[in-house]
Amino acid sequence: MSEELTGYTVAVTAARRADELGTLLERRGARVVHGPALRILPLSDDTELRRVTDACIAQPPDAVVATTGIGFRGWVEAADGWGVGTELLAALAPARLLARGPKARGAVRAAGLPDPWSPDSESSAELLENLLGGPLEGLRIAVQLHGQPLPDFVEALECAGAEVIEVPVYRWAAPADITALENLLSAVCAQQIDAVTFTSAPAAASLLSLAAERGCREELLTALRGPVLAACVGPVTHAPLADHGVAAVIPERFRIGALVRALSEALPMRSPTLPVAGHDLQLRGHAAILDGEVKQLSPQGKTLLRALAERPGRVVSRRALAEALHCAGGTADEHAVEQAVARLRSALGAPQLVQTVIKRGYRLPLEPMRDSPRCADAL
Repeated sequence: MSEELTGYTVAVTAARRADELGTLLERRGARVVHGPALRILPLSDDTELRRVTDACIAQPPDAVVATTGIGFRGWVEAADGWGVGTELLAALAPARLLARGPKARGAVRAAGLPDPWSPDSESSAELLENLLGGPLEGLRIAVQLHGQPLPDFVEALECAGAEVIEVPVYRWAAPADITALENLLSAVCAQQIDAVTFTSAPAAASLLSLAAERGCREELLTALRGPVLAACVGPVTHAPLADHGVAAVIPERFRIGALVRALSEALPMRSPTLPVAGHDLQLRGHAAILDGEVKQLSPQGKTLLRALAERPGRVVSRRALAEALHCAGGTADEHAVEQAVARLRSALGAPQLVQTVIKRGYRLPLEPMRDSPRCADAL
């Protein structure tokens, strides 16, 4: 099966390029839930941006740091709107130019400026290390901000003797309508989502902030530390989650495509394939993969199969299954379990996968002698 994310539900918190990310995930078979965690706003009062722009023209900086493509383009466009675009570019051209990543680098080049230096890691840490590698005493460094202050970055430069000009171009804000984000948060807390993707640190911080406001931050953290996988485009994006002990999948290259590929490898590894009654069975988020074929499951069917798969080969009592259904919001009695098992068998198309053990309950008839390297951890 080539669609690695078939059967999984993946949440997208991005505002920009959300459609692109969602499409890449859907192409790999994922069911996508979108809840933008933030939006980008131009500065409501651009007095400060105009002030620092005039300061850069009057006394050109020795170095310029572009952190984002959209931010650097916004700076140049704002200067053009004030009629000083040419003067700004003339002031920046002689400076030492640095860009955090390829998009920022492309924006600098598109403005007609010399090709800037950019770190392979696309990280602010390596950018800062490069700047600190030489004497900075008395130098003026313009740092284009990316929606929020960079206190550690700026402080390190100032401690090295530089004068730092912070260039605020835009800011992050909560979505105008947070309904979609609230729905996403509820689904994650209920563990109805298999993975959540983050493409910026403010998006991760926004979700945590909303959870705190709604009184469910511990539920969110419990989900993200357990069954719900966090996937971040880079370590900077991961930082707000890391501060709360949440691990994440992070691709080697900090790109959306690489993020999707890393997630496509990581999610299936969390779902062991079990040899059951002559078949290979893998339980995913809202579906089962039976001998490579997708079998869609109802919420009750998923709950039952998960409870059985947690103890493969062992008998699970009707009472325990009824409790599992109750915890998932379903009817909780043994008759309901019998009906749900019948529907699960029908959905799988292989009744022998769920074996009745008279007067005791049900089990998945695991075949531990089969040569399946992926079932070793499940035994």
